[in-house]
Amino acid sequence: MFSEGQITFAILFIIGFSILLAIAYKKDYKLHQQYYKGSIWVLLAFICFIGLIAAIKYYFI
Repeated sequence: MFSEGQITFAILFIIGFSILLAIAYKKDYKLHQQYYKGSIWVLLAFICFIGLIAAIKYYFI
């Protein structure tokens, strides 16, 4: 379905993108700790809310 060149490009792109993403995250790590402190609770609340909606849906259907 894909040519050998397309597969090679996709693999190299994924590797390169992952490396750049890791470098950018490492560079901004201190700012993330300062500005996004406590954001894990927002994530957990969102996941619980989605779980509650799914539970209600399956309970009433």
